[in-house]
Amino acid sequence: MKSTIKKYWPQYKWSNVFTMIKNIKRQPERNTEPFRDKLVVITGATAGIGYYTVRKYASMGARIIMVNRNKEKSERVVREITEKYGTPIEYILADLSLLTDIKKTGQYFLSLEKPIDVLIHNAGVHLESREETPDGLEVNFAIHYLCPLIITRMLMPKYQRDMAGRIIFVSSEAYRFVVWGLDLDDLQWKQRRYSGIKAYGAGKLAQFLVMHILAGKLAPCNVTLIAMHPGIVRTETGKDNGKLYQWYKKNIIDRYSDSPEKSAEALYYLGTSPEVAHTSDVFFHLTTEEELTPPGRDFEAAEALWEKTRELLYEKGVAL
Repeated sequence: MKSTIKKYWPQYKWSNVFTMIKNIKRQPERNTEPFRDKLVVITGATAGIGYYTVRKYASMGARIIMVNRNKEKSERVVREITEKYGTPIEYILADLSLLTDIKKTGQYFLSLEKPIDVLIHNAGVHLESREETPDGLEVNFAIHYLCPLIITRMLMPKYQRDMAGRIIFVSSEAYRFVVWGLDLDDLQWKQRRYSGIKAYGAGKLAQFLVMHILAGKLAPCNVTLIAMHPGIVRTETGKDNGKLYQWYKKNIIDRYSDSPEKSAEALYYLGTSPEVAHTSDVFFHLTTEEELTPPGRDFEAAEALWEKTRELLYEKGVAL
């Protein structure tokens, strides 16, 4: 920790914080052009940001494939979107905290003949206490970091064939809570006291670091990869947490939050606008490009994280 404090402290700028605060008040850019017959894949799409993003893309003529955990909720969304917009929409069921389901999802998308025009990694979770998957992985780490990494990596052959596509990580300004960077020796919070907000932020910071590497690998395929903060909006994230968190969410967070429709507009713009067609390895606050904090733009840490992840997944039987 002392070494990272010494490393990052001189790089921090107050202007970065002030810019982030100013960006909170901004409205997202909008794209009014249709997206007819394009294929959009989105994870975590039965509620909140994912649900409104599906509605937005469907209203503009896109074909949708959702990845969700709940069959009943998925079918409800399919019925609603089909009746309202008449656009093709389907879903696959997967628990994206499980390696078997992550790989199953990646294989399904890899088998598609039609190019994936936009892939939105939106699935997320916020936990107050540490939980482990049957694979022995911390849930937050698995969903926010490993899942988008594995699926995107599995799709490399498809992108090499199709030579087109945009990928969006739905991230969060909460990465700023990880002020001194990731603890590469304790990525899954086994040795430290678990902090829900810091673990969540660490998962998002890991997303940024792997974005740097994946964006470079995808560049020859004419595929762009970006991350975005969806704004302060009302979602169901953390709905299974304790009563104290529920009270705080209802009376503080949700009270001062916007509708997820705001995030959906930003995700549509980032996925379709010609203005960002060739923009990759960049973080957006909604649709405004924003400089990452020092830990988020540390390419040396990104390479170290990649190697740590490769070793971890090899032990779990997954090749990176």
